[in-house]
Parts: sequence; C-alpha cells; structure tokens
Amino acid sequence: MKTEPNIIILAGGVGAERDISLLSGRALFESLSPHFTTKLIDLTKRELPSGISANSDIIFPIIHGEFGEDGELQALLDTEGIEYCGSGSDASRLCMHKFKAKKRVSGNGVRVPGGIEFHNPSELITSEIISGLGNDLIIKPTDQGSSVSLFLVSGEDELTQTLSQLRPGSWLLEERVFGREVTIGILEEHPLGIVEVIPVGGVYDYKRKYTPGSTEYRFPAVIDSETEAEIKEFALNAYRSCGCRDFARVDFMICEDGHAYFLEINTLPGLTTTSLLPKSASSCGYNFDQLTKKLVTPARNRFLGISMDGQTPPAA
Repeated sequence: MKTEPNIIILAGGVGAERDISLLSGRALFESLSPHFTTKLIDLTKRELPSGISANSDIIFPIIHGEFGEDGELQALLDTEGIEYCGSGSDASRLCMHKFKAKKRVSGNGVRVPGGIEFHNPSELITSEIISGLGNDLIIKPTDQGSSVSLFLVSGEDELTQTLSQLRPGSWLLEERVFGREVTIGILEEHPLGIVEVIPVGGVYDYKRKYTPGSTEYRFPAVIDSETEAEIKEFALNAYRSCGCRDFARVDFMICEDGHAYFLEINTLPGLTTTSLLPKSASSCGYNFDQLTKKLVTPARNRFLGISMDGQTPPAA
C-alpha cells in the first residue's frame, strides 16, 4: 500500500500570467506545507522538472494560462503516470479555448452570449458583425486568461479600428452582455458560494484583478433565489459537460432581466489574496487552509487508491 504522497507545486510557467502564478504557488505552499511534505518549483520551461516520481509524488499545477491550463502540462503528467490535482488534459484544453467551451456548454443547456471565432482580423466584414451581434462587443484571445488583451468595442468605427491593431491569431469576438459579473467555485461537483465582482471603472481587466483595492467583492452575492439556483445549475452543468474534475471556477454575467450568461471556466483558478475561488469557498464556511486541503484531496485519494466513498478497494 502506498504511503502519503509528497505535494509538488508547479508555479510560474512561461506565459503572460507567470507573476500571478508565482503568488498563487507561494500561498498554496505556505498553506499546505504544515500538513504535507510539500515542495514549490518555479517552472521556467515547457517541460517537467527532473526528480518527480509517480511512486511518491502528486503534482499541484498552479500555472495559469499557457502550459498550465491548456492541457499540455497535464498530458505530459499523464504520459509519465504522475497523479495531479485538477482537470485532465482534454478538459483543460477544452476550457482554455473559450469559443469551444462556450459551444460545448451551450449544447448542454447553458445560456451563452453570441459570438464568433476568427483568426485573420482583415477578413472580417464589420457591418455584418454589427448586424449579427450588436454595437457593443468584446474581443479577446480564445486561449488566454486573466483578461489578457481584452478589448471593449462600441460601434462599427471602433470595431474597425480595433481589428486593424490585432495580429492574426486565435480570437473570440462576442456580444457584450451588460449586468452584474459573478463567479462561483465548484469543489468536487459541489457548487460553492456566488461572488459578485464590482471593478472600479466597470471593467474587470488584468490590472483590476490583481491590484488590491481596485475591485469590490461581495460574497456571498446578494441575488434572488431563482437566479442563484440558475447560476449553480448552469455552473455544475458547464463543469460536467466539459469533463472537469476536482475543482474549477465558472464566470457568469447576470443581465438586468435576471438571466445569467456563461462567460468561461477556469480550471486552475488563482489562489492569491485577491483571488475569487477562496472568496467563493469562504461563503460556504471554508477558510483558506481548509480549502487547499480540499483541493488536493481528490488527487491524494487517486494516488492512494481511495474511492469516492473514502474506502480503499480490496487488492485484486
């Protein structure tokens, strides 16, 4: 029978969210190290660090965005037979691609804003876009997190100007839904509390996400019971339809008519002092240390061969 695994936290990475990932990794390390043999590694290359063993270690990847949430790191871990926290490679890859994730959850009954994926900005016909999606639009990369390269557009002139500044790549253009931005954590298929995000200036961009005092948070959010029930149902539906496991955070916008629209799933949400998953968990009574223990529990159980009901299956 296996003994308790070491927890190896992989943070940093090679993407635009490297600094935030390091903050998440440090917070996670300080929380877990009193309870587990824990090591924090600053990952600086698109490869697994040496010295990791499938027989003694489980990985907590807290690398946001590229080579963290895009499934590439998870695929390498799968190849090596190393257990890890969070969603598998296929679900991570799907959720990282905002357009594909929207299409998947929409097909499973979750309300989403209208939108299109495009690669070459010069090929778009702006008049047709305005006609189909309306005057108020959002443009962002399909596969980046933390509101990296987020553009808000109003009208055809602004759309034309913004598109002229973009390089070819993988982009999402969608109708801008106005209302209250909320988010909710999922922990082992259990919806947590709903957090309302109220950024100063009205746009929850990269700066406001990670600058203390630039955004107000209300948790639990003050919303009517019907809308709360819909958001929790949509969040769990999205989580399941995308094949997620262990934990995730799902973002929504509540329109003035009370209808909630799915925005995206974060399979490796931040764990900094301003992060949203800890706020969502606190609404259900979890402090930060209790949350981090819950985050590693499913991977620990898989490593030890403990089933969902807490029992170790008999030897074959």
